[in-house]
Amino acid sequence: MDDGFLHDIEALAERDGRYPRAAYLFVYDALQHTVEKLGKASMPREQRHVSGRDLLYGISEYALDQFGPLTHTVFSHWRIRETRDFGEIVFNLVDDKLMSTTAEDRIEDFIDVFNFDEELDWKRRQAEFRRPAASTPK
Repeated sequence: MDDGFLHDIEALAERDGRYPRAAYLFVYDALQHTVEKLGKASMPREQRHVSGRDLLYGISEYALDQFGPLTHTVFSHWRIRETRDFGEIVFNLVDDKLMSTTAEDRIEDFIDVFNFDEELDWKRRQAEFRRPAASTPK
């Protein structure tokens, strides 16, 4: 990330006051992660659209990869308590022309998509990863 972008993020975070710079940078990085996971990284920029729902699940996955069992704590520290908070960050980035949306995208796409306690339950996630693969019939 270049210094101009970082300065713009810092200015946005200060102006908005609800979420720290780190939360904005995280959302931007989580978007890149989601675009790559969905196989859209090699597409032209205008075809890389990610829905609010897809982005939220990408954020969840990326956060658990980055912060592990501290994910919920990190989000709480950033004053992010529900999925709509990520929508607020996204639309602030859009308003400052640091991210783009389509005409169909709405803040409502980010409301109550999942429950943080359930989605960010590290122990449950770890148990899912440890499940043995289904055996193939002989």
